[in-house]
Amino acid sequence: MKPTVYIETSVISYLTSRPSRDLIIAAHQQITQDWWDQLHLLIPFISEVVYDEISSGDSEAARKRVFAVNEFAYLIINSEVLELAKEYYNAIDLSEKARLDSVHLALAVHHGMDYLVSWNLVHISGARPRKIVEQINYSHGIRTPIICTPEELLEI
Repeated sequence: MKPTVYIETSVISYLTSRPSRDLIIAAHQQITQDWWDQLHLLIPFISEVVYDEISSGDSEAARKRVFAVNEFAYLIINSEVLELAKEYYNAIDLSEKARLDSVHLALAVHHGMDYLVSWNLVHISGARPRKIVEQINYSHGIRTPIICTPEELLEI
């Protein structure tokens, strides 16, 4: 069976946005495209949170983002996901603006994803939030998916 992957909003945004003049962002965009070309090796998932985020903003850009994931299955938000998200939110010390990042983490963990892929290094795929999530999950006896960037998951 193919591994499962929860795709967080930042990946979809990098995939569909206009090429950036910023070298780092342009590199992330190219890596994202290369990774997306290998997506057939995985079973991709998103959530209502992802859909809400990608469908907002500029209508043409939103249309591209939504189209890119229109065939993906959704992970369901339930009370267990929300409780876990609250625990991550408090432990990582996220701002209110970043609250939904804890929901992305909780969705991937609760639904037993093999991977959570994100370019959000500050709140999701950075070393500090990964360590905190792993510690919380260990204390609850929960398996942590591999939380990484598309670049780290290029060679599946």
